Amino acid sequence: MKFADIAGLDAVKSKLIKTVVDHRVSHAQLFLGPEGSGKLALALAYAQYINCTDKQENDSCGKCASCVKYDKLIHPDLHFIYPTARTKSFDKPISKNFISDWRSLVLETKGIFNLSQWYEQIQVEKKQAIINVRDCNEIITTLSYKSYEAEYKVMIIWMVEKLFHAAAPKILKILEEPPDKTLFILISENQEQIINTILSRTQLVKIPYFDKEDIRQMLTYEGHQPGVVNEAVNISGGNYIAARKVVGQSDEPEMGFSWFSEWMRICYKGQFQSMIDFGSEFSKQTRETQKSLLKYALRMIRESVMINIGEDKLAHLSKNEKEFVAKFHPFINQRNVQMLHTTLNDSIFHIERNANPGILFLDMSIKFARLIKM
Repeated sequence: MKFADIAGLDAVKSKLIKTVVDHRVSHAQLFLGPEGSGKLALALAYAQYINCTDKQENDSCGKCASCVKYDKLIHPDLHFIYPTARTKSFDKPISKNFISDWRSLVLETKGIFNLSQWYEQIQVEKKQAIINVRDCNEIITTLSYKSYEAEYKVMIIWMVEKLFHAAAPKILKILEEPPDKTLFILISENQEQIINTILSRTQLVKIPYFDKEDIRQMLTYEGHQPGVVNEAVNISGGNYIAARKVVGQSDEPEMGFSWFSEWMRICYKGQFQSMIDFGSEFSKQTRETQKSLLKYALRMIRESVMINIGEDKLAHLSKNEKEFVAKFHPFINQRNVQMLHTTLNDSIFHIERNANPGILFLDMSIKFARLIKM
């Protein structure tokens, strides 16, 4: 992947290119950015540029043997580690067991996808995948060999916050003192969830959301109609994954809206049995879907706040959402917004730690029933 294949993000691209030109490539870098940003895509473009044998002024050539292999994700000195879980085929999984799935998803999405999509790709939707001890041993073994043909060996660790805490000590030494010409690129969406001993050994590179015009450019290039593109741009907030869901007519955004609007009606009416029944349906979803729904609820709270303070232009809402928020936003105010926000974030935290979703959802519902009437 070339830098030119990624829309916008010019400031980050220039910074990365300069590190190569100035021969100041840090051996361990953390690419930190929100879901739907181009962090993995930039990591791939950066690694390709570093090992390109005919570097251009602002990009890799895309034609040399190294670039061709990078473009197909088959370069022998490019390695990947990512969260995995036990499947029917692999009782003790490691990342390389899923390399075909990984390459397929990265190429299909141009390197912009989330954990939920990855779990679906490897069919572990109802499990919590991790980067395990076996993968940490694999990192040490792989990097102990000399590079095959490139100047740099590159190890990309995707979603490093999923690194199992007991496994982390195994890679601390090699992360701090790697073999010569070795580059670690760690990818993350949540800095607070990264183990401190890992975080302290990396140089931070912050990746922002895409600009609206970047999203518009990408969706237009893909051939989508202007009306659909405009709606996707307005709703996405710079999240390319969210924008792609809108133009792809995925039912997940509609699922989020239907779920949240019905949940709020139940909470407003204080229907305890309905809360239990609704929580039972919530429990049947995968944990990634549960987290996605709660993140959707956070967004709706945020958009309601924007309406309340008169910043309608900053609210990213579809037609159905606008109609709902027009009636819902008066229930979000200074007395309850912080507690609503905290309740949702705490629930996401507990879901990630395998809390019972039925009990968790009932507790949330009782709190919301009280808070939205404050």
